[in-house]
Amino acid sequence: MRTLALETATMTASCAVAEDGRVIGELTTSHAKTHSQQLVPMIQSLLGLLGLKAEQIDLYAASIGPGSFTGLRIGIVTVKGMAYAQKKPVCGIPTLDALAYSVNDFNGVICPMMDARNNQVYTAVYRKKDGAFERVSDYHAIHISELAGILADFREEVLILGNGAPLHFAALRDAIKHTVWQADKALFLPRAACTALLAEKQARRGLLSSPFELEPLYLRKSQAERMKESKA
Repeated sequence: MRTLALETATMTASCAVAEDGRVIGELTTSHAKTHSQQLVPMIQSLLGLLGLKAEQIDLYAASIGPGSFTGLRIGIVTVKGMAYAQKKPVCGIPTLDALAYSVNDFNGVICPMMDARNNQVYTAVYRKKDGAFERVSDYHAIHISELAGILADFREEVLILGNGAPLHFAALRDAIKHTVWQADKALFLPRAACTALLAEKQARRGLLSSPFELEPLYLRKSQAERMKESKA
C-alpha cells in the first residue's frame, strides 16, 4: 500500500509518502508562503522525486486538526480532490495524534500541545510503550491551568511537545508535582510522515472513508464565529 499524506494544520506545510509501514519520501517547509501557494507544487515535486504518479497512490490522508482553520481547509480539500479524481479512499488523522506518534516510547504520558492563544492550547494525552500507541483522554481546547490539573491527575512523568510546549513548559513544571519533560525542538511541528503511518494503521483496521466524508476536527468555533456571537 502506498499512502500520500498532507499536513497543513499549522504554519508547517508537509507532504509524505509511506509504503507498507515505511516512509519513502517527505517534504516539509515552515515559512511565510501560504499553503495554497506551496502545497500542490510540493506534492508534484515529491511524487516526481519518487518516480510516482497520482494513480499509483492507494490511500490519501490528511491531518484534520485541530489547528488553523484556513490551513486545514486547504489540506482537506486538496486530499478530497485528489482522492476523488483517482477513485481512492481517504483517511483523516487528528493532528494531535500525529504529533504524539512522533515520540519514541516513553515511560509516562505524552502531551502534545498546540498553541491556541490567550494561554489556551489544543491538546490530548497519550501513552506509547512497547510499540503500543493509545489516546487516554478526550481532545481538548482548554486553558493551560486546566491542562495542568488533568496532567497532575495522572501522577506520572509527562513529556510535552508541539508549538505550545516552549510557551507553557515553565507553568506546567511549576504546577505539576511529577517531572515534566520537554521534547526536542525537532518534535515541535507536526509532520506528514506520522500522518501517513497512522493512516496505514487505520487502513489495516478497515477504518477508511470516501472523499465526501472527510471533515475537519476544529474543537472550537472560528474567531469570526466567536466575535459574531459576542455581538449578538
